[in-house]
Amino acid sequence: MKKFALVTGASSGIGLQICHSLAKRGYNIILTSRSENKLKTISEEIYSKHRVETTYFPCDLANKQGPQNIYNFCESKNYQVVVLVNNAGYALSDAFEKNSVEDEEDCIRVLGTSVVSLTKLFVREMIKNNEGKIMIVSSVAAFAPPAAIQVMYGPLKTFMNRFSEALNINYNSKGITSTALCPGYTVTNFHTASGVQGEMDSVPKFLKKSASRIAEEGVEGMLKGKKIIIPTKTWKIVVFLIKIVPQFIFDFLSGILAPGRYDVEN
Repeated sequence: MKKFALVTGASSGIGLQICHSLAKRGYNIILTSRSENKLKTISEEIYSKHRVETTYFPCDLANKQGPQNIYNFCESKNYQVVVLVNNAGYALSDAFEKNSVEDEEDCIRVLGTSVVSLTKLFVREMIKNNEGKIMIVSSVAAFAPPAAIQVMYGPLKTFMNRFSEALNINYNSKGITSTALCPGYTVTNFHTASGVQGEMDSVPKFLKKSASRIAEEGVEGMLKGKKIIIPTKTWKIVVFLIKIVPQFIFDFLSGILAPGRYDVEN
């Protein structure tokens, strides 16, 4: 049985850079995202650059059957997933009251339910083999007060952090660790795709970090078994300040700044 790292949301941004970071360390890679054409191209590029086995499976995690379909694919190929990276994500651009219930449910499924489902499916094999690394790409929004935009994003990331903590409590003794990677503003296509690029244009440049740097710090920390990773000194300081600065200041800032990942490329 061949050992692989599985990465969701692998066709761009942090997910793509995590694939490269793992591949250069010798991990075979399974890429998943919605775009089959992108996955095919990226899979070939990773193989050409790192000479590890790569494969891909197009899947929309807003589909309730998505996690099971990914798992079935791995089972059919006899792939052993020893690293699971739950990276796929997006946010809704409209105000909460304007979004349909279906839109909110899809968002919750991608950011939350699919993470739980994929982890549940693959952790069973990890337990049998007494080895496994899980990464959940969260956000500094998990530590911050509620934001004025993307109402569900922060609460979902807070839930993901707690879920990761619970995995560690239950499975560390079985050779499995879970890492919550909590980046701040990261240069990806997240904000363009989520419809909040305008808000992000006002964010100071020193707060914006590259996806490759976030991925490298995340993978290095995950392989060491770290439970929480806040990449870069800048964002470590920001999270520290969040914990000590009065909330009314962040209530004001939440009307100016947006959470998550920043795009200057597309």
